[in-house]
Amino acid sequence: MPPAASPPFKAALAMDLCRNGSSAPRRHPSSVSAIALSWRNQSYMNDIADRCAPSPHPLGMCQSQVAAFGYPCEEYKVTTEDGYILSLKRIPHGRYDSNTSTEARPPVLLFHGLMVDGATWVMSTPKQSLGFILADNGFDVWIANSRGTNSSRNHTSLSTKDPAYWDWSWDELASYDLPAVLQFAYDHTGEKIHYIGHSLGTLMILAAFSEHKLLDVVQSAVLLCPIAYLSRTKSKFILLAAHIFLAEIVHWLGFHEFNPVGPVAHEVLSQICDDPEINCYDLFSAVAGPDCCLNTSTFCAFLEHAPQSTSIKNLIHLSQLVRNGGVSRFDYGNAKDNMKHYNQPRPPVYNLSSIPNHLPIFLTHGGEDYLGDVPDTRHLLRTLVRKHDSDNIEVLYVPDYAHADFIMAYNAPQLIYRPMVEFFKQH
Repeated sequence: MPPAASPPFKAALAMDLCRNGSSAPRRHPSSVSAIALSWRNQSYMNDIADRCAPSPHPLGMCQSQVAAFGYPCEEYKVTTEDGYILSLKRIPHGRYDSNTSTEARPPVLLFHGLMVDGATWVMSTPKQSLGFILADNGFDVWIANSRGTNSSRNHTSLSTKDPAYWDWSWDELASYDLPAVLQFAYDHTGEKIHYIGHSLGTLMILAAFSEHKLLDVVQSAVLLCPIAYLSRTKSKFILLAAHIFLAEIVHWLGFHEFNPVGPVAHEVLSQICDDPEINCYDLFSAVAGPDCCLNTSTFCAFLEHAPQSTSIKNLIHLSQLVRNGGVSRFDYGNAKDNMKHYNQPRPPVYNLSSIPNHLPIFLTHGGEDYLGDVPDTRHLLRTLVRKHDSDNIEVLYVPDYAHADFIMAYNAPQLIYRPMVEFFKQH
């Protein structure tokens, strides 16, 4: 069983990723705790660790991040059909806009990736954060927070201590969370929504579109470093975890919530870091790819809100995509259970080639992204372009961008967000 003590995972991650390019010895520790211990005698690391010490603000995102910069911020509670109570934030207009009416302000919904929340979009300055940039460019900005994240942990009948609370994967995010928040924003604005997803937020919308869902409420979609096909990921960390069935083992041991800073994560990372091929001194890059353009202040702000919990079942489902090479619903592992859930012995496939060709899509990806790696993304593009109207799909490739650069790079406003805004204005 995992040890009771929680590892210093965030501290180790902060020391690793906020070190401003300093070199560290390339040993391979047997646990994350060893990473922190190996740096304890380096005074400059202590200084950076103190500066990056994760301390989530008790006031919440609206007060601590949005209103603090002079923007209006509203918070709503949205209940999904299966009972999860989600936090949905809204920035109805820009900082200096004297007209508070949302008339003629196209609504846009932003959905975050795995083990983060909506703070992803407003964690830096107004000139750097996509949420603020959109508001200042005349958009009505809605920011989603999926089930299990810090601000969306309530349920109509379940506690987070109940295993049933964590009985979901990204299937449920696509089937329940996404429709709930999109419909809520649509009902409030009366207009179809421009959608922006990052990482897991792209997989959810692609799955929904493949079943011709949400098309009546979505105007267009932006896919930031999309993940769908994952079998050719360049992350040795992800490949190893998937192929040794690590998430399945953790679930078999009786765990349902994956808290990245808890004892289960300590045990998982201890197993992964035993492999000499895995660089546990740079876990972030080992998973997401070597970023080109992050800076200390932005990443340290990120660490105040991440990583956050997800379900073990969600990790199992993602591992299935890595092993199987396709995009399917959750596989329960045997024909009997699959028949119970799907009335067929194997899980249904999400047919991404059936996504309607009239839907405007803006897809951007990076050459150094280990998750949405180039071969898998090109596979996705071939699937979409095969039937898509050429006027309705725009592709932006950034050779030196990794997974996190799309939301944290200092030059993302110029390289990514500016053409994205133009795309929205055209559609």
